[in-house]
Amino acid sequence: MDEQALSIAAAAAKLIVEDGMEWGPAKRQALDDLDLPGRTPLPDNTLLEAAVREHIAIFCPDTQQQAMAGLLDCAAHWMQRMIHHNPYLTGAVWQGLATDKSDVFIQLFSPDSKMAQIDLINMGLRLDSTETTGMNGLEVVTLSHVVRLAGFDWPTGVHWVLYDEDDIRGALKPKKAGSTGRASRGDLAAVAAMRQAMADAV
Repeated sequence: MDEQALSIAAAAAKLIVEDGMEWGPAKRQALDDLDLPGRTPLPDNTLLEAAVREHIAIFCPDTQQQAMAGLLDCAAHWMQRMIHHNPYLTGAVWQGLATDKSDVFIQLFSPDSKMAQIDLINMGLRLDSTETTGMNGLEVVTLSHVVRLAGFDWPTGVHWVLYDEDDIRGALKPKKAGSTGRASRGDLAAVAAMRQAMADAV
């Protein structure tokens, strides 16, 4: 395997785990940290995922598991509150790669995305609204708020990504790449099963 790609992946993994960086920016920052040209080919996400898991296993297995438990509990709480809008957990928490610096990403495949926004507002949440590139390459609305989780030293962002109900088609297929072989998102039942598996492993 390309030694340079492995080095970039390891440097990016450190930034993701220890600084909470997103994967794309972490890859680019790794080039700077390694004094490599900006045109250097970046490792794919399969290689980076393996590097993140290795970094966690070596440097912070216990604290990462504690953080994952808190983040899964947080995700389940908010998914339950928005259960009528078809919530799915995605991102680092769903992948089992989150740390106490990670945010929670919940996708809503709602029959009425406007009502989903209204329901979140009616909860009294202070929401920031942005447009981000969705899973189909189109712009989608993301609503974000901040929570404080017990045992965490800093706030955790909870992000609601709003999709149409029909967008769920094809979204639950297993990933073509990566080590888990799972879909890229999971519903409340899958999140509860993941949390129970963690508890059973203790």
